[in-house]
Amino acid sequence: MSYATTIEQTVFRFTDLKDLLAKATPERSGDQLAGVAASGPVERLAAQMALADLPLKAFLQEEVISSDEDEVSRLIAEQHDPVAFAPVSSLTVGEFREWLLKPETDQRVLEAVTYGLTPEMVAAVSKIMRLQDLISVAAKREVVTRFRNTIGLRGRLSTRNQPNHPTDDSRGIAASAIDGLLMGSGDAVIGVNPATDGLNDYIRIVSLLDELRERLAIPAQTCCLGHVTTAIKAVEAGAPVDLMFQSVAGSQKANTGFGIDLSLLKEAQEAGRSLRRGMPGANVTYFETGQGAALSADAHFGVDQQTMEVRAYAVAREFDPLLVNTVVGFIGPEYLFNGKQIIRAGLEDHFCGKLLGLPMGVDVCYTNHADADQEDMDALLTLLCAANVNFVITVPGADDIMLNYQSLSHHDAIYCRETLHRPPAPEFERWLQEIGLTDAGGALIGKPALLTGLLGNSDLLGA
Repeated sequence: MSYATTIEQTVFRFTDLKDLLAKATPERSGDQLAGVAASGPVERLAAQMALADLPLKAFLQEEVISSDEDEVSRLIAEQHDPVAFAPVSSLTVGEFREWLLKPETDQRVLEAVTYGLTPEMVAAVSKIMRLQDLISVAAKREVVTRFRNTIGLRGRLSTRNQPNHPTDDSRGIAASAIDGLLMGSGDAVIGVNPATDGLNDYIRIVSLLDELRERLAIPAQTCCLGHVTTAIKAVEAGAPVDLMFQSVAGSQKANTGFGIDLSLLKEAQEAGRSLRRGMPGANVTYFETGQGAALSADAHFGVDQQTMEVRAYAVAREFDPLLVNTVVGFIGPEYLFNGKQIIRAGLEDHFCGKLLGLPMGVDVCYTNHADADQEDMDALLTLLCAANVNFVITVPGADDIMLNYQSLSHHDAIYCRETLHRPPAPEFERWLQEIGLTDAGGALIGKPALLTGLLGNSDLLGA
């Protein structure tokens, strides 16, 4: 089906739904690289006008990727709940935006409509929203998950303590993790991206993190972010695996590039649940996404990168995750050129994930060859706190020495706690106070020797 609109006697035509979605997307380098972007601001405006007039029902009649060739499209169709869709089924995309912004559209209403929405509907409405619109709606949507603590409660901000090391050295990982804990980071997860993906190293890392957690009685969870097949083997070997991690994307072909499919993710979820390491009913999966992943794998099928990103959220929500985060600026300027595009993408991803019912976090980050800096990250972090983001990722000095990109520092988490009044998960907050790292108001008061003293003569920091 083709679409058209007129601006000052000029008719703009769009060949199909995915062309309309792509042309309506705010400017970003990835869509330009893919050759799907609008030719300029006038065509983009025309596409946004046509998209605003499009009924939401149209997204149930036209697929951007055929279900005949894509299991993600089939999953999206299976997830759709007509009863949940009914309250918004008569609306256009533009009317849907207005409905989302109404004060009476609150947490209860947004939660009820969650499975009535498809990723393409959610992506579409985000394309005609300003940043404040994205923030206002996302802030209303609370998505709470649990493992050893409670993540996503309104007015709180959790953090992933990311103690990566370029050679996966145990002493380096432990020292970096303790550095983050000394500044109150790690309630979402203490999670290591391994430099290699061997089973022995994976088991060593999860065992190290679990020993650190147990010795300090930390009410949090740990994770080694190796491939999900490695995690399954580690579970079979009896390793202390808390969370089953995997990067996911919005098409079957892109997921095949990651070495996964939906059945494998289901197997991983069942393996994680079999260990019963968290509280009863705990969420055991952790997924990462990022705009441009499908394009970089030549698996986008002509669909714009933001719509492809939101399709990945259908994959994630199928497996009841504890955590999902978009690594928003990690792939590079070929996909998000500068700070402005990264900020927009981060808020889009968070909004879309929350609307689809995901416990959404953001790795506020950029690569060193992007036209961005740490002040852009300050702006995005502050806006995400206003939007009620579930968690962010922090590393020592905002510089990940293994992945070679710039993220947030543990000090940035302190800024959120003390200036923006965003305490961590309640169980973790109590722990910080009990061990003397923070006062009753959440301000950091501990000394660097505190956690190492609690470790006693531990060999975690030994040679």
